[in-house]
Amino acid sequence: MKAVIQLVSGCSVTVDNNITGQIDRGFLILLGVEQGDTEKQAEKLSAKISGLRVFKDNDDKMNLSLADIDGGVLVVSNFTLCGNCRKGRRPSFDAAARPETAEPLYEYFCECMKKNGVSKVERGIFGADMQVRLLNDGPVTLIIDTKDLA
Repeated sequence: MKAVIQLVSGCSVTVDNNITGQIDRGFLILLGVEQGDTEKQAEKLSAKISGLRVFKDNDDKMNLSLADIDGGVLVVSNFTLCGNCRKGRRPSFDAAARPETAEPLYEYFCECMKKNGVSKVERGIFGADMQVRLLNDGPVTLIIDTKDLA
């Protein structure tokens, strides 16, 4: 699994001109599920993200987590994170999990975020054409690949 995490002051996702998810302060998480990914990886990734201390404290230091600020997450499925651009100019998406595998893992990841204490977990619509609006704060953007987690 791969995740792009953006610290936001607010964000929303829209499908067919309807807002399907939105949060104020917290993380926008773009989540890519690859072939071979497991529930264990979703658990590790959600634990890592929910515990990240990247929100500023009173001393202007990145020292606070989502729980500390009562922040939310907006999780948007994004198979293009699994794209391989090594050859040619057209990315290959062969590493992306098939929808019948990716969607349950995406949903499981969202449930794991709740289990890890995130009070507000909003979602896009899996497989839909989505428009994401965000106000990136910092900007702070992190990339986590479960292959890199201990």
